Amino acid sequence: MVSVAARRAQGRQRKTWPRLAVLLLAVIALLAGMLGGLLRAGVTLPWGGDYHLPWHALQFHGALMTGGFFGTVIGIERAVALGRPAAFAAPVASGLGALLMVAGLPAAGAWAMAAGALVFVGVSVAVVRRQPAAHTALLLVAAVAWLAGNAELASGHWLDSVNAWYFIFLVVTVAAERLEMTRLMRRRPGAQAALLAILAMLVLGAAGSALDGSAGRLGGVVYGASLALLAAWLARFDIARRTVRSHGLSRYMALCLLLGYGWLLVAGVAWAATAAGLPWRDAALHALGLGFIVSMVMAHAPVILPAITRIKLQFGNGFYVPLAVLHLSLAARLSFGHALPAVRAVAAAGNVAAILLFIAVAAAAARAWRAREAPRPRQP
Repeated sequence: MVSVAARRAQGRQRKTWPRLAVLLLAVIALLAGMLGGLLRAGVTLPWGGDYHLPWHALQFHGALMTGGFFGTVIGIERAVALGRPAAFAAPVASGLGALLMVAGLPAAGAWAMAAGALVFVGVSVAVVRRQPAAHTALLLVAAVAWLAGNAELASGHWLDSVNAWYFIFLVVTVAAERLEMTRLMRRRPGAQAALLAILAMLVLGAAGSALDGSAGRLGGVVYGASLALLAAWLARFDIARRTVRSHGLSRYMALCLLLGYGWLLVAGVAWAATAAGLPWRDAALHALGLGFIVSMVMAHAPVILPAITRIKLQFGNGFYVPLAVLHLSLAARLSFGHALPAVRAVAAAGNVAAILLFIAVAAAAARAWRAREAPRPRQP
């Protein structure tokens, strides 16, 4: 006879497998996106198969990383939090959209991502109705920004504003989650209003960057300035300033966050400089995408992954290794990559190695947890 505990475990396992299947779509998008990123950086890779796959990965690197990977993972997280099976349609659509892009069907893939973003907007509306608050309203703003970026992409145009909307999706999602965490501290008067004003500037900058001529350049400058102001706000009001002096996982997460805020400042300056005509585009995109966003992923993954997969992780100092590799390789890329293409290629390979190493460390942490929790045989 199967025990009640065993039946419950089987039920949890049945609920987990669909999540893991959708997460697999995100992993495929991540691998394809990193392949495209390496090729864009000038890394020569041995390739014995069909050259269409790496070409599509190179062409749609940004969409694969933002919509295919980050969008799918965030969609899974939001669907789990909402607790409605229909909400999983968003990450499924975005993940399948990434596969279609890699398969050489970019229009179908872009429309699939747009459909996923539309569902995600509906999910975010449901979250706001369940919990009306400033941070949930910001999550809705982030969802609408993702939809705007995907709609522009599906219309057949890859404008600078597509990247701007994509990054608003990610940046505002992070800002909303950090705003929620400020409730654990004494919130200073005007802090929330200042954040909302900064994010409003960010949205206006993205909208302006779609325009031609001087208006578009001004939009880019406003966008970059908003990122820099957001970095200052996070560094000033985030609880990470306190928890970095703690120990264990809390200290690790805080260090990831604070390093990310530093890169957010760099990204803001570089974005504004690029809009003003300086050749800092690579610095703007990757200080933001790698330095800030991937740092946020490394910070929150030990908490989010168990919630999504029901696989717990045993935190250890090994998590600091990929973090160090990421930031050192990114610093080398942005410092010397523009003048030295070989350094740029090697540093880009270091960026990818950091992400793969983080996945390996997380897998080892999962095995360590299982080994610790496994029942020990009784001594005779």
